[in-house]
Amino acid sequence: MVQFAGFPGNKHIYVPQICEVISTVSLTAWEKLLEIRMPKGEELGHSPGQFVELSILGVGEAPISVCSSPTKKGSFELTIRKVGTLTSASHELKPGDLVGIRGPFGRGFDIERLKGHNILAIAGGIGLAPLRSMINYIIDKSEDFGSLTILYGCKEPAEILKYADLERWKKLSNVDFRMTVDKGDDNWTGNVGLITTLIPPLKIDPLRTYALIVGPPVMYRFVIQELLIKKNLHEEHIVLSLERMMKCGVGKCGHCAIGDKYCCTDGPVFFYSEIKHYEGAL
Repeated sequence: MVQFAGFPGNKHIYVPQICEVISTVSLTAWEKLLEIRMPKGEELGHSPGQFVELSILGVGEAPISVCSSPTKKGSFELTIRKVGTLTSASHELKPGDLVGIRGPFGRGFDIERLKGHNILAIAGGIGLAPLRSMINYIIDKSEDFGSLTILYGCKEPAEILKYADLERWKKLSNVDFRMTVDKGDDNWTGNVGLITTLIPPLKIDPLRTYALIVGPPVMYRFVIQELLIKKNLHEEHIVLSLERMMKCGVGKCGHCAIGDKYCCTDGPVFFYSEIKHYEGAL
């Protein structure tokens, strides 16, 4: 078991709390799902779209989006892609190991503003992880929202995040779930094409619909163009998560600066109208 010295029960978001890994699941060859329990059974208290700082003793710390809904009680989940020292170490964690958690940090989705509206959730690749929190929140609080449509695209079938949610979403009568890959393989029987190919067939009421978009930067420009020009969606109804280059989580290191905004404190969730004029935002 990994031993971690810290401050049990400390509620200060800038001090790591000792938390226990209670399960791990491989989603792809590169991503793993960690389920984590707070000390003394406390709730993380996050909003969909927020992130935490995950620390492993002797290794370091990194910002990771919370991918579970606040409606999930007793634990929370992180989806971690193996890309560096800390994330590689996180893939070696086992149930019973202890980690440090700071947060939650950042601005999540504006739930009150989204209530009563139809939601179009568009995720590319690992972008489904932070969006999953909001998707499951909407499903669990369906009486507060209109219809829910989910578009999920990956480069190839091997990159699909194998959440158990995917099959559940397909079966829900009040959810329209559509998935595509850029390039299929011998076993793929689903849609083949860029995620933008899933948008034209949709019937969207531009006055009652908010689009929530999370994915690689190159995806944003083309998806936004489809929504603005072909679906007449207003720019105030397009919401993006810009999770890029975040490090400290509190606006001090400057890694995630876009103009005069910091992704970690002013975001990572932004309305398109807020950041459309910032160079490098999209």
